[in-house]
Amino acid sequence: MPITIKDIARQARVSHSTVSRALHGSPLISKGTTGRIRQAALELGYTPSAAARTLRTNRSQALGVIIRNVADPFFSDILQGIEEVAQTSGYSLFMAASDHDHSQEQDIVEAMVERRVEGIIICSTPMTTEQSRQLALFGVPIVMVNNQAAEEYRYSIYHDDVDGSRQVTRYLVSLGHTRIAYLGNNAAGRSTLERLAGFQQELVHAGISIPASYIYEVHGGNAADGLAGADYFLHLPERPTAVVCYNDMMAVGVMKGFHEAGIKVPEDISVTGFDNILFSDFTNPTLTTFDQPKNFIGAEAARLVLGLLKADALTTLAAEPEIRRLRGRLLIRQSTSSIARI
Repeated sequence: MPITIKDIARQARVSHSTVSRALHGSPLISKGTTGRIRQAALELGYTPSAAARTLRTNRSQALGVIIRNVADPFFSDILQGIEEVAQTSGYSLFMAASDHDHSQEQDIVEAMVERRVEGIIICSTPMTTEQSRQLALFGVPIVMVNNQAAEEYRYSIYHDDVDGSRQVTRYLVSLGHTRIAYLGNNAAGRSTLERLAGFQQELVHAGISIPASYIYEVHGGNAADGLAGADYFLHLPERPTAVVCYNDMMAVGVMKGFHEAGIKVPEDISVTGFDNILFSDFTNPTLTTFDQPKNFIGAEAARLVLGLLKADALTTLAAEPEIRRLRGRLLIRQSTSSIARI
């Protein structure tokens, strides 16, 4: 049985109302009595009830976080950034995964609101404008992270994927590559469209023309999808000398496919990823990738939602929408090499 205020009252030989006041720092209780009560609470192993505190203050000190997939390592750094800021401010996290299901996502938001979370951060789940309006009706601040249509929401933080993809492609061009392919994820919405756009823009800027067959998309962004992409590129009449992958997980699959076919990376073909997940520095060879500031994105999302909570409701509704687009940096590792070596 959990220890209650009444148990502490019996131990300290005071009323339970006196215990309650003492534990909440009331100046009406003497320092001596407060000290005796807190010592009794310590000896009994008393833990304050978060649920009771919520009922008493009408505040849960909790933020809801919805992610697309718990198995995606991309979200670990984002969650760490959110958690660091939340904990510093005395907030805990209530996390759930939507698994790309919009109706499930709305159910999750409703469940979080019923549990009186004070704000919600939704990470990388494509939604329509109508769905965003429906979420706004729940009456809690909602911040979107890396959303597929970020500009449709009042408060959003996302990464400049066009710039990131241009940097990756520019680097391959600087190595002398002209036969550069792009492996995309057509289930990723805005992200893959912007990364493809950056890839194409940089090729145009460099005066490089590639065949339409060099742009290939699969329905997913995991290693198995990358493996399927590798098989496709291996069967082209003229194989590319470099492949730009939508993300690191796909790049891992691509490198595995090339390895199984006896194609060496980077000696025979260069491969790049995107996101800089933890595994990208442990592949063989290590993966050249683009480092999104994932921890900072998460931290900024938490700061934004906490800032909205500090404002009163009228101020929040009247405030201008806040959309932040952040930029990352290219990480050059061992999976890319000069065309002179190919």
